[in-house]
Amino acid sequence: MFFAGHYYPGGGFVGGLLTAGAIVLLLLAFDIKTVTHVFPIDFKWLIGLGLLFSLGTAAGSLLFNVPFFTHAYNYFYLPLFGKTSLHTAMLFDLGVYFVVIGVTMTIIQTIGESE
Repeated sequence: MFFAGHYYPGGGFVGGLLTAGAIVLLLLAFDIKTVTHVFPIDFKWLIGLGLLFSLGTAAGSLLFNVPFFTHAYNYFYLPLFGKTSLHTAMLFDLGVYFVVIGVTMTIIQTIGESE
């Protein structure tokens, strides 16, 4: 879903929701302590990392003196995907992916925690 997002439905938002949904299914199957042990990250940091990726991609166009959000691309051969084009827009989508996972999991963990 993430890699198809530039040309087809999908991308960072939907991919992030699917990943967060998979982690929520792990929370339903196990408890929050087990899932925290498997994924020992603070999801709030993931939000910041995602915003850094997204803003950095947008600001990159200003460094090269091109219009805002102008993206570059090239074609590469990837083992599983074959010949595919990689865009700097994918870095923006990666930022959105991280933000969606971070926000969704922070909300779920806040609701699910008991004192």
